[in-house]
Amino acid sequence: MTAIGPGKTISVLQITDTHLYASSGGCLLGLNTNQSLEAVMAEARLRHLPADLVLATGDLVHDGSSEAYQRTFDHLGSLGVPVYCLPGNHDEAAALRDNTGNGLIRYADHALHGNWHFILLDSTEPASEGGHLHPDVLETLETRLQAAPDTHTLVCLHHQPVLMGSRWLDTMAIDNPDDFFAIIDRHPQVRGILWGHVHQEFDQMRNAVRLLSTPSTCIQFMPRSTEFALDDTAPGYRWLILHEDGRIDTGVQRLAEIPGTIDLSSAGY
Repeated sequence: MTAIGPGKTISVLQITDTHLYASSGGCLLGLNTNQSLEAVMAEARLRHLPADLVLATGDLVHDGSSEAYQRTFDHLGSLGVPVYCLPGNHDEAAALRDNTGNGLIRYADHALHGNWHFILLDSTEPASEGGHLHPDVLETLETRLQAAPDTHTLVCLHHQPVLMGSRWLDTMAIDNPDDFFAIIDRHPQVRGILWGHVHQEFDQMRNAVRLLSTPSTCIQFMPRSTEFALDDTAPGYRWLILHEDGRIDTGVQRLAEIPGTIDLSSAGY
């Protein structure tokens, strides 16, 4: 657990679904994901530094390779702040853990910064694109929340815990959301829930808790689509300002244009 002093407004960047490959030339549906991430990092350095920490919410690589993780962490580490990582369905959790250390890039289930508590959950299920929160993960969530009842909390995971209104994408949501929200509802210090996976922006309230998803740093999924469909919006990231009183100011920053070419006719990957 890391602390940076009480009573401080916390500035956070969420970077998600970077999908890097072992080769820097690797492309996802036509887009070079390494070059796209480089462009997003440049935008973040220009617009939202200094920051206090980065939340990297899964699908950091597409091929599970150590080379891809090292390249991803080189990009994220260039921001010069602690980076907290959690796995997505395209990640190899063991490789992700093995390639993080005690420096800026960290694999942890929680962290304390100022008077904000960050809880990071593994929602991955082996050999599945969908999400599940296993009993040990839910127990950890309950334990962490019980241990810090007076600390504003942001819960982070990869898969969406609520339906996005997209038939194909919602087959890959958390499959036990009632168990998850039963815990959330018992702990009023939870101010927000943050996820990746869906490659699109989402911002709603549920019982005074802010629900947020964030665009990928590469390709984007068409919102509310029935079948797999790509959107022509540019990549981006989310910034968050977490206040002493529990308020969350947040927004999505996108590139001015897609840094390359995407095969919009793709039927999946």
